[in-house]
Amino acid sequence: MLTLLVVLPLVLAVVSVFCPWHRFRSWLLPTAGALHLALACRLVMDQHHAARPGAWIGLDPLSTLVLLVTSLLFLGCAVYAVEYLEIRRERGNRIMVPCLLVFLSAMTLAVLARHLGLLWFAVESTTIASAPLIFYNRNALSIEATWKYLLICSVGIALALLGILFIGYAALGRGGPVSLQLDDLLRMGPQVQRPWLHMGFVFLLVGFGTKVGLAPLHTWKPDAYGEAPGLVGALLAGGLTSVAFLAVLRSVQIMGAAGDLEMARQALLGMGLLSLVLAAVCMVRQPDFKRMLAYSSVEHMGILAIGFGIGGLAAFGALLHLVNNALAKGCLFMTAGNIQRAFASKKMSMVRGAISVLPLSGGLFLAGFLAITGTPPFGPFLSEFTILRGIVDAERFGVMVLVLAALATVFIGMGATVLSATQGEPANAEVHYRDRFLLVGPPLFLMLVVLFLGVYIPPPLRHLLQSAVELLEATP
Repeated sequence: MLTLLVVLPLVLAVVSVFCPWHRFRSWLLPTAGALHLALACRLVMDQHHAARPGAWIGLDPLSTLVLLVTSLLFLGCAVYAVEYLEIRRERGNRIMVPCLLVFLSAMTLAVLARHLGLLWFAVESTTIASAPLIFYNRNALSIEATWKYLLICSVGIALALLGILFIGYAALGRGGPVSLQLDDLLRMGPQVQRPWLHMGFVFLLVGFGTKVGLAPLHTWKPDAYGEAPGLVGALLAGGLTSVAFLAVLRSVQIMGAAGDLEMARQALLGMGLLSLVLAAVCMVRQPDFKRMLAYSSVEHMGILAIGFGIGGLAAFGALLHLVNNALAKGCLFMTAGNIQRAFASKKMSMVRGAISVLPLSGGLFLAGFLAITGTPPFGPFLSEFTILRGIVDAERFGVMVLVLAALATVFIGMGATVLSATQGEPANAEVHYRDRFLLVGPPLFLMLVVLFLGVYIPPPLRHLLQSAVELLEATP
């Protein structure tokens, strides 16, 4: 069944290539998303997901959490895509549909991978599969964004490959055959050569951190998120970043097994603070609301890195924040796409009064802003508050002051842009789009889930989060 999770989207991608009917191809996306989510839930509920020692694919609490989040997000984006591709019928969907399905397969393989070589291959495959999606609008800005995405992320992945080779070399010190299988590396952790392990971790953090979009490795994000369709931005900001962060956490696990967890935490904390501060500065007076969401993604990746860098309760909050961020970003990017379509622009000089023109999309965009900036009772408030509690428990008061100042700056900067776009009277009487059920239903559902997680964390989710934290912080 684990193999089926990876193969199913690939099979449907092949079907979509040879299918002559536009509408049928579009409906393959929610079909794949529903089957994928059903299979993932079946694996978790039947408890057949435990990774066998030495297996190249498998599930542990960390990967289970990311799998469920990415699968749910993809289903929402897939339902949205049916109506979106109908509106953009002149562009066709013969490339978009198979690339989305291959993208789902690659993300799933990266989540399931328990071999560093297979993990590297899967993460690189997500880059190749998603590049045509960024180029969907086929203009000068989208091709520039696509090339920047390909070049920067490919360089990052190349550095990650060097990191994997260094970790393999570090394992030579034990005298036996070298393995890049995760369980083997965790078992031999205390015996590896520390200098090579440290070098490997740095390269993995920089390499996979490029895909995550941690500062200063984030430079592809504003262009890619700004020029990609809304549903693609949702998958990049909510799905791909979560998968790439899982790859970073695998390297943290290896460092923990070697007894160097504190070094890994300090590196994550430093990059997280830099990402948070830089994103806060860039969001002030941001004239493009989709680029604003890109910097918001940098901000929240920084928050995740800070949570894992502090550890303990903050790591629990960071894992919960990973879930909240993915779903809230899905809502924001899809509704931002609706607003851009209605006003034929994503510039603040052209967008005014979105709520009066698009009551549902504009209202959800405003709700998404409140959620993603940590306003109660939405889920990100609970997860960010948990991270702050963890920082206080660790007595890192300087970090707490810096985080609070950056979050306040983000709220003010982002609020000025969002309120300007949603409130007031439209600057242009000509409207190119009205709300449609399939284009507001998925973001509404995702926002309701985020609201629910702010009020109540189901016991199975709480247990999964706690198990993932214990896995991350395991030491010899």
